[in-house]
Amino acid sequence: MTDKEDNTNLEDINPLNSEELKKKSINWNYCPGCGSKLPSIERLKYCIKCGVDLQYIKEHKRLPHSQIVYPYSQVGVQPSYSVPYAPHKRYREVLSDEDILYTKDKRLWGNIPSIGFPLLGFIIINGIILGIVIALIFLIDTTILYNIVTSPIFMVLATLVTYILFIIPVWYVKKYLQNPNLENRLILLGFTSKGLDQKGVLKEVLIGLGFAVVGIFLVVASSIGIELILKYIFGVRIVREASNDTDVIISGFDIFILIFMIIMMILVVGPSEEIIFRGFMQRGLVRNLGEKWGLLVTAIIFASLHLVTLVFYILKPIIFIILFVYMFVPYIAISLMLGLMYRWRKENLIAVIVTHGVYNSLTLIIAFLYYVFY
Repeated sequence: MTDKEDNTNLEDINPLNSEELKKKSINWNYCPGCGSKLPSIERLKYCIKCGVDLQYIKEHKRLPHSQIVYPYSQVGVQPSYSVPYAPHKRYREVLSDEDILYTKDKRLWGNIPSIGFPLLGFIIINGIILGIVIALIFLIDTTILYNIVTSPIFMVLATLVTYILFIIPVWYVKKYLQNPNLENRLILLGFTSKGLDQKGVLKEVLIGLGFAVVGIFLVVASSIGIELILKYIFGVRIVREASNDTDVIISGFDIFILIFMIIMMILVVGPSEEIIFRGFMQRGLVRNLGEKWGLLVTAIIFASLHLVTLVFYILKPIIFIILFVYMFVPYIAISLMLGLMYRWRKENLIAVIVTHGVYNSLTLIIAFLYYVFY
């Protein structure tokens, strides 16, 4: 064989020229038939998971008929009809036990469930509490009702309703798991010690405790800052008694009620709110909107939902706006901190949950001590 023959142009042998080869190449990340991630192989023809003909879909814009036998198929059975191909359709990826801890590049729930279910959870919680109060109106005297509703025992029991925020995402994520037991659902939401040894878990707890203290200083600093801005720039003076009902709540506390409320904050409120806001909402939004927007939207919704009691000032728009701004800034500050912690801890919720629960407990303890001694 001569040198001339050795240097024969491969494009002369291949019936497809370079332009045609480009047209034949598949640039999809996921299979339109089963939603599995496709390998980075030039001119891939079949999905290695379901065996669907990718070239056929690209050319005809629909899934192929079942008569075609696919050489890579692990299933062996295809639909007996053609389905119109919709490039914009979102295909749900079902995760195996090995994939649950590695979901950064996985297709999870979209924006609507990410935002809708937390909103639904808060609506249900407030609806249940309001329903109980309305039912009691028809059963007991108004004075007795007021004493019951404002009693610390009622507040402790009402806190248990927060578990709804835990139940909703745990129920929903089962469709993304091949083995949807409770452990796997919690792992998918980030509430797990899997992959951590005892020192790793202890490290997460200590980080959570440290940032709970940081959160107190952050909220105090942001409260003072926004108060100074309102006072010296806009000439608005905040009367704390009018904007914060913590004193009213604490006034009925004794040491035993305080302990019960601390337990509720650590075991109920912290886990429930972090699972639905960071583990579910932020995780979903980040995969659709990106890291920055996912974190920011979650923080804004989290802060706004904690200000629903301001609705009673809605008929006084000036007061409503002032109180909203004054209370929103500390909430958005602590929410951004929790969101950044969640990202920093690689979407593990242990440290974030500890921070949330302990931060809430510290605010109650500080308010209680202030009320008792001052």
